[in-house]
Amino acid sequence: MLILNKLRHAFSDMWYVLFPPACPVCNVTLREGEQILCNHCRAGIPLTGFIGHVDNAMERRLWGLTIFEHASALFFYIENSPYRRIIHEFKYNGKWFLAREMGEWFGGEILRAGAYSNIDVIIPVPLHPLRRLWRGYNQSEYLAEGLSRVLEVPVDRRSLRRHSYTTSQTRRTKNQRWDNVHGRFRVRRGEQLAGRHILLVDDVFTTGATICACAEAIRAVAPDCRISVATLTVSQREVADLF
Repeated sequence: MLILNKLRHAFSDMWYVLFPPACPVCNVTLREGEQILCNHCRAGIPLTGFIGHVDNAMERRLWGLTIFEHASALFFYIENSPYRRIIHEFKYNGKWFLAREMGEWFGGEILRAGAYSNIDVIIPVPLHPLRRLWRGYNQSEYLAEGLSRVLEVPVDRRSLRRHSYTTSQTRRTKNQRWDNVHGRFRVRRGEQLAGRHILLVDDVFTTGATICACAEAIRAVAPDCRISVATLTVSQREVADLF
């Protein structure tokens, strides 16, 4: 075991020398002590400030759409902002590990704010099996895994399923987004979610259509559960009128 650990560390050191990590925002090689983002980009990231704050703009966007306990996002998704590259890197360029690292960062901010203190289980928004096969992974699962590592709450990857294939939400109008995901999710073993406080996790919150569709599916089989929402980003444009 000791030999294996030494070999693992040696391989890790060699990989770091050959392929030093770069900031996903500006692509500058990270210096010693910098994590995920370079210090310059970390200082400039447009954090929402929503974590731990009741009736924040994201929660107001969900009013009347679904019943929830809390909702927040780590940073704003802003059109033409270089910070969009974080999402693009782990969603389209295969950097799944970045999603997990961002989940750990998010989890740290949640702990510092004292938010989501009574969560029982974390459920990532699922991909349809065909889309997962094409991408190779579900980025929301890695976000959930990062949160789980910090919050010490288990991840449930099996209960919530997307049972029919839908095209991307990216270029759809608000109404089309709702139509595209309505009734697309199903829950297995719903009795295991009864009475629990569930944290729904996704990468981007735009209109709330996907999150609400997931919440509806869960409540259909576990009406006494409680649901909170945590997304890595929230569209600034969608909540700008709610500040």
